[in-house]
Parts: sequence; structure tokens; C-alpha cells
Amino acid sequence: MSRVHNALRKAAQENPQSGILHPDKPESPRPPRVPLSGPTYAGLDPYAVAAPDGVATQELDSPAPLEDVEASIAAARRMEFHPVSDALLVNPNKPREAPAEEFRTLRTKLNHLQTTQPIHTLVITSPSPAEGKSFTAANLALTQSQLKGRRILLVDFDFRRPTVDKTFQVPISPGMTNYLQGNASLADILMRIGDSNLYVIAAGDPVPNPLELLNLSECSTLLAGLRNHFDWVILDSPPLLFAADGNLLATMADGTVLVVRIGTTTYDSVSRAVQSLCENNVLGIVVNGARRGELYSKYSYYHDYYYQSEGRTAEEPAAVAEAEPVE
Repeated sequence: MSRVHNALRKAAQENPQSGILHPDKPESPRPPRVPLSGPTYAGLDPYAVAAPDGVATQELDSPAPLEDVEASIAAARRMEFHPVSDALLVNPNKPREAPAEEFRTLRTKLNHLQTTQPIHTLVITSPSPAEGKSFTAANLALTQSQLKGRRILLVDFDFRRPTVDKTFQVPISPGMTNYLQGNASLADILMRIGDSNLYVIAAGDPVPNPLELLNLSECSTLLAGLRNHFDWVILDSPPLLFAADGNLLATMADGTVLVVRIGTTTYDSVSRAVQSLCENNVLGIVVNGARRGELYSKYSYYHDYYYQSEGRTAEEPAAVAEAEPVE
């Protein structure tokens, strides 16, 4: 982590005025619970007020047993892969485009790390909104699922501003909030994307205080069980500096990846975000928002050489969108 801090500090010193980074199954019986009550987040800014540090959890007589995960996976609903057009997802039919190469590089590094450490559950988060965490989580999950024999699960734990349902155009409910409240089984909320190895769980119905659900024993029990049945369980969580949800999820996961955006994220926000986590749990930082020339320059030689050696005409790579990624 010292190298990360030094790199970020150097970037801040190069532009001290702004402080911004710049580049050169059958359902098991569940104990009854009193449903949460209160207003939803409809019509409100979900990140307007940070969740309190200390939240009282609901008392249960005993933890709910985890149902048969393999049976639930077999019973998962099949959903066609029909993502929303502006989702900026990597295109499996164009594997040599630079965005796909970047996510394959990230995939390779994480899979190598997995051979040295027991890492299966991964939180993808960011210091603030609109830095690309959901964009990164979805593309990493897609890229991981392209490996033969791998089973990947993407879970939308951003109950305040869910995106997985919109990105993949799948039902938002029943989802994780419904499961944690005892209103749906794991088989009810699991969805398989086509015939791929990618499974998704949407956020579910809105709740008044997401942190109360994350504090339930069912949440940690579920994550501990899922890690034994999926090669990677990727959790899309709220920003660290705007809600306490991501910090709590990080304590239940094997590792955390922080996403920052060039020209937007400040060194101070990165420093505070890292400090809010256990440093040993931070696997690394993904830098988002590189310009087209920076992203493609290191692939141009290999891209041109491949097509010339095959006697083919090189296609012009699609431009990297500089608009805000799906967040």
C-alpha cells in the first residue's frame, strides 16, 4: 500500500491546486422476522446523508440455515444476455479491443493472486459516486465468466442506487433485500445470463435502511456459503465516503478493489477511503477514465502486427467513451 500512497501523493503534488489525479435449490425454513418499515428512497438522493456508524441490528433467536446452494444454482432463472445499449460493457465478439484487454489484465492479476491467497469474495467500491465502480464490477464479472470452467456471481449490494438490473435488463425483484428479509429463497433471486458462466443477483425491493440488513447474520452466512460454490463472488457496493455499507461489506469479503477516476478523484478522498478500510483487505486500485490515445497506445504494435501477419485488414478500434460510466 505504500507504493499506492506514494504514487497518489506524487500525482497530487504535480497539480497541488486541484488535488486531482491526472495522467501523463429447495428452500429451507427460515425463522420469522419483523419486516423493516419506513419510507423508501424513491425520489430522494440515496447518498445525500451518510448512514450512521452505529446501527442497531435486529435480534434473531438463531441464525437462519443456508439452503442447498448447488440446488439453488441449478434452479436459477435463465435471462437472455441483452444489456442496455449504453452500459459500456466489453464486447465478447471484439476481444482485441483495448477495453477488453484492460479487464483481462485485471482478471489475470486477480486470478494469480487467488493462487496465493484464499480469495473468492471481492468488494468493488469507490470513494465517491460516479467513479466507475459498477462499470468495473460488471465488466470484471463478464471477463471472468469467459474463462472455461469458471462460475462467477455478480451481486448488487448497492441498495441505495442499484444498477445491475438496469445494466443487464433483468428484474430488480426479488433480489438480495428480499432474501435478507426472508421473503425469497436463494433460488428465487439467482439469475443465469444465457448459457454463460455468469450469474447475477439484483438488489431487490428498496428498504429504509440498508445497513440494518447487512448487519443480519444471514448476510455473512450467505457470503461465506457462496464463496464455496463460485470461483468469484463480485459485490458492487455503495461508495465508501457516502455510506457505511461498503465498509461493512468489506469486513465480510476476502478482498476489496478501489476504483478511482482520473481527473475527478482527489488524493484526499482516496486516502480517507483507504483509511476507512482494513489496509490488509485492499487488493489494489483500478484507475478509470483514461483517454483513448493513452489506452490504445500500448496495444497498437501488437494489434497491427497480428493482422499484418495474418494477411488481414486491421479494424479501427472503437473509441473509448469519455462519458460517465454506468454507476
